[in-house]
Amino acid sequence: MDMMFEAYLTHESSHLEPDDIPFTRDPVWILGKKYNAIHDLEAIRRDIRSKLWFTYRRGFVPIGDTNHTTDKGWGCMLRCGQMVLAQALVQLHLGRKWTWHIETRNSAYLKILHMFEDRRGAPYSIHQIALMGASERKEVGQWFGPNTVLQVLKKLSVYDEWSSLVIHVALDNCVVMNEVKQLCKSQRLPLDPAYLQCTGQSLDSLQPGVWRPLLLVVPLRLGLSEINPIYMQGLKTCFMFEQSLGVIGGKPNHALYFIGCVGSEVVYLDPHTTQPAGLVEEKEQEHEKAVDATYHCQYASRMHILQMDPSVAVCFFCRTEKEFDELCRLIQERLVGPEKQPLFELSRDRPQQWSPVQEGAEEALGATACLPVDDVQRQFDDSDEDFEILG
Repeated sequence: MDMMFEAYLTHESSHLEPDDIPFTRDPVWILGKKYNAIHDLEAIRRDIRSKLWFTYRRGFVPIGDTNHTTDKGWGCMLRCGQMVLAQALVQLHLGRKWTWHIETRNSAYLKILHMFEDRRGAPYSIHQIALMGASERKEVGQWFGPNTVLQVLKKLSVYDEWSSLVIHVALDNCVVMNEVKQLCKSQRLPLDPAYLQCTGQSLDSLQPGVWRPLLLVVPLRLGLSEINPIYMQGLKTCFMFEQSLGVIGGKPNHALYFIGCVGSEVVYLDPHTTQPAGLVEEKEQEHEKAVDATYHCQYASRMHILQMDPSVAVCFFCRTEKEFDELCRLIQERLVGPEKQPLFELSRDRPQQWSPVQEGAEEALGATACLPVDDVQRQFDDSDEDFEILG
């Protein structure tokens, strides 16, 4: 079990002050929370440590009928997708103010973590994501782009009745407000009747009109080979919204999960650490605490915002309809209104020149109802091929 603390103890054993957060008067933003780097350094680090950090793992049960017992070299985007989704579930079930400690044994926290563990039965495990990737024409061991991993997580989320989460990927650089509301209030109808039987549900229990929590993702391409500086302020502004879930993106040969910004830099969690696979169970034994510690990064990293790959996916979480309305107001006032070239657009209704609203209707039906992304016309090509930055 000594290896379980590999990443954890690397930092703990160092007597040098880490260079994770600069000593500056510029505000530090971590997923919508504003901090002062001079006075709030420990609070910033505690907030960052509380994020679930998913990295490469080795030694887990083979995925399907393959020989893959590690995702090193191909799973970093899958891990970034896991981090975004896990943060949405933490905010849904525990709240944005919740913080983690090595002694934490909160039942909701453990339940969330169990959903992402590297085992076949975990609904959001590397096994489930990699195998579901076949529906997006990705073989186990192939690199995923951000759009693929989000489409896969959307399909898997329909089986998570505890969270009842809506994952909506807004294409064409536009968030259509009424379309999102229709999805979040739509009746949830699984395609397979056996699904209701295995979950013990009835059609009467799936009532329309009740808002289901929303994970909203907006895939963007902000330049050709590098980010156009015109988008810099808009990207930083996204981290300042209370609904912020950060950004999936990266740099050449690395997929990264960006969780904040300070000055002209972005703060991120890096999945490119290979750790042994392990289970936390009920966190009653010391070795289970050690495994739990490997899911929390002691110190984040940072880089200049213009060093990011120009293909990104901006993410937001809205627990209630009121929070979504507030997010739309902020987008209009702080992203669309003041910017000559906004990151993306906001529309009340679906533009008439778009294809019929099939994607939204299909999305409401369940896990296997997603249209192939190639069937949807976009202003920018945000295909996986344009985002193969994985290492």
